[in-house]
Amino acid sequence: MKSNHEIDFIIHGDDMQFVEIELDPAETVIAEAGSLMMMDDGIHMEAIFGDGSGQQSSGLMGKLMNAGKRILTGESLFMTAFTNEGSGKRKASFAAPYPGKIIPVDLHAAGGKMICQKDAFLAAAKGVSVGIEFQRKIGTGFFGGEGFIMQKLEGDGLAFMHAGGTIIRKDLNPGEKLRVDTGCLVAFTPNVNYSIEMVKGVKTFLFGGEGLFFATLEGPGTVYIQSLPFSRLASRVFAAAPRGFGTGGKDEGSAAGSIFNMLKGD
Repeated sequence: MKSNHEIDFIIHGDDMQFVEIELDPAETVIAEAGSLMMMDDGIHMEAIFGDGSGQQSSGLMGKLMNAGKRILTGESLFMTAFTNEGSGKRKASFAAPYPGKIIPVDLHAAGGKMICQKDAFLAAAKGVSVGIEFQRKIGTGFFGGEGFIMQKLEGDGLAFMHAGGTIIRKDLNPGEKLRVDTGCLVAFTPNVNYSIEMVKGVKTFLFGGEGLFFATLEGPGTVYIQSLPFSRLASRVFAAAPRGFGTGGKDEGSAAGSIFNMLKGD
């Protein structure tokens, strides 16, 4: 028997997606702070402390430990729970923070666990635990960027992840290997053997335009890959912005005007 709340959903949009979740009376969905787009009247919104699983047996120290782990992934100490306190069905919608796709995952079908990038989690049915997953080789993890600290979603309900650009799902056969740029790796099932490797040859790093590390994943299992990591998009935007943009040296109106003129070709 499933311990998580069972929720229905619809994903709207193409490249700027949001997920609309339908809640029966007393059903709850948890989400990252700031991801709410809209909700029907009759839904109660409450900040929760910890990993979002709603388990009370861990006590205060357990909740403090779980909340502290979330700080390591760059997330807020708190998550938000949305509960339908009405007598009929109610809907709540959650929007992705940047262009890309929303990926629904049935954790029960995935073996009760999904490992994903630290900023990939968007929302989930109540009962799903959002924790952290450490790379086994600490040394390569520290220098491998996204490879060191990842999130883990545990439970038997629905969870929603978000990633940038186009998303591809790869189902790996036993022994089949796939090498992925660490930033392009979104998520994988726990039976996938995962490691970080250094790119051999200094010339590859200096002249190839790629990072020093990539992720090697070995099947069996399922892997999700994104074509446009947000870090890559942000670095290109920052590099193309006029000098002084966003630094406070100029007023924001003049900086925005410079970008507008640049786009017009003036």
